[in-house]
Amino acid sequence: MKLGALSKGAVVATVAALSLAACSAQTGVVENTTMSVAWNQPLYSFNQNTTTGNATANAIVLNLTQQGFNYYDNEFTLQKNTDFGTYEKVSDDPLTVKYTINEGVTWSDGVAVDAADLLLNWAGLSGSLNEGEPAYDEETGVLIPGSNVWFDSVAIGTGIEQVTQVPEVGDDGRSITLVYDTPQVDWELLFTGVGVPAHVVAKHGLNISDPAEAKKAVLDAIQNKDTAKLKPLADFWSIGFDAVEMPTGDKADITLGNGAYTVTDFKKDEYITLTARTDDYKAGPQPSVETVTVRFIPDAMASVTALQNGEVAVTQPQATTDVLDAAKKIDGVSIIQQEEWTYEHLDLVFNNGGPFDPATYGGDEAKALAVRQAFLTAIDTQEVVDKLILPLNPDAKPLGSQLFLPGAESYDASAEANGSAAFGKGDAEAAKKILADAGVTTPIDVNFLYGKSNTRRAQEYALYAAQVEKAGFNLIDGGDDNWGALLGSGTYDASLFAWQSTSTGVTSSRATFDTEGGNNFTGYSNTDSDKLWAELSSTFDADRQQEILKTIDKSLYADAYGVSVFAFPQITAYNSELEGISSSGLSPTFFWNYWDWKAPVKE
Repeated sequence: MKLGALSKGAVVATVAALSLAACSAQTGVVENTTMSVAWNQPLYSFNQNTTTGNATANAIVLNLTQQGFNYYDNEFTLQKNTDFGTYEKVSDDPLTVKYTINEGVTWSDGVAVDAADLLLNWAGLSGSLNEGEPAYDEETGVLIPGSNVWFDSVAIGTGIEQVTQVPEVGDDGRSITLVYDTPQVDWELLFTGVGVPAHVVAKHGLNISDPAEAKKAVLDAIQNKDTAKLKPLADFWSIGFDAVEMPTGDKADITLGNGAYTVTDFKKDEYITLTARTDDYKAGPQPSVETVTVRFIPDAMASVTALQNGEVAVTQPQATTDVLDAAKKIDGVSIIQQEEWTYEHLDLVFNNGGPFDPATYGGDEAKALAVRQAFLTAIDTQEVVDKLILPLNPDAKPLGSQLFLPGAESYDASAEANGSAAFGKGDAEAAKKILADAGVTTPIDVNFLYGKSNTRRAQEYALYAAQVEKAGFNLIDGGDDNWGALLGSGTYDASLFAWQSTSTGVTSSRATFDTEGGNNFTGYSNTDSDKLWAELSSTFDADRQQEILKTIDKSLYADAYGVSVFAFPQITAYNSELEGISSSGLSPTFFWNYWDWKAPVKE
């Protein structure tokens, strides 16, 4: 995840104003109000804390069905949600934090949210009870449960794994206290909610249907470190919440949430519908819109057409000149333009037996490094920016950092000194010389993973394929609409996708680049950088933080990890009859303030 990006501000253009049918003074759920919004990828997991489920496509929906202790507003300010509960730093040495759920906060089936949910969330996120090593399906990238306990957490490497001792449960049954082994500068961002319902996990993992008994079983298993009970709990926590359509029968309860909406319909590859909770919802701001349907429309232009036809009222398509021009031509549509804290990046895989893996050359690190350097030297990011991004943003330039975005305090200094200038220039002759000097013969096959139905990514693939061919690389089209689940599977050699930032934390990129990081899908490992990440997590001096990040940034380019390509321009187009639409550069983008949405009443 990127650090410290500068907000460029949002520009709203109203093409034509329509009469507003919703009254801004309304509070609570307004009957017969509906909104259909478009998103470019279907939800595929109700647990966004696993290595598989960690995706914006899941986060946007779960933002409507889950609540937590805090959230970011569209000014990147961390706001506390005291309707849900409270957290308090009890001590600095050791860092000790107490979390308490408010009385009356419930899951959507009426079961109380309590300490069992908090404790399971700690076990899941921290991985502190994990044993052995995980195994993943080579085709899907999904965890294959073994004989060991393994919570497949994406958060390992963020700092929460430093809570190694089982947290103490409060006498009220609604609180737990986390004690960290080391100080954590981003402690407020490491444990922000309760995750998935403990009684559902125990129902499926331990075959206990009574919620109270199920919760007690979870508490007992974790507090006693009962491996026999923990294993099935970990297995279900890790893969049991994955779904691509409405779960039925025994698994219908995996959609349960503690937030403002419940899932009432879910059709594969088409849509998911959520309906507002009314009397039993106390965990956060009250929504106004009764029913929200998220329609899955991968093609950006198709989502704009759906807006024009009234099939959706909001869309945030991947921005291209054609898409923006088409949206501007629709009467009664308002458009928000701003930059996201999202960046396109091309990463190389270090551990799959492919062309960038030292194992391919008998463990010869230098030869594998040369092949990676040659590939990145042949890539021309300026051509990509010129053809795909410059028409949207006349000031756009290829990125020169893995850890900073333009406008960040250290971006310019890091980009100048980190070695990024050696890559992305489209120098085929220099690339061929690097390969020849290393004694590597061509052609070299490179399997390239990207989102197949994503128009801009398909255009990027075509440009990259032509660029690297001149240097002796054969870029094999590995485009797949299931690309997110394939990350880390080892079935590809290079990947193209974007990181959507979820916070402004100084350590937010650690999970991507640390050897043990939950977002490390490349097999990248640098011992010196790992030590620096550990130091950064406990460093409160701002100047030292920046020095650490600049040093790590330089190492990433020295190791030829990959290239950052461009920062995302963001377009949010919506029906002007709506109120309260306000997007954020962070995930979950325009879903962040659903409680402000107001829609016309259907007659």
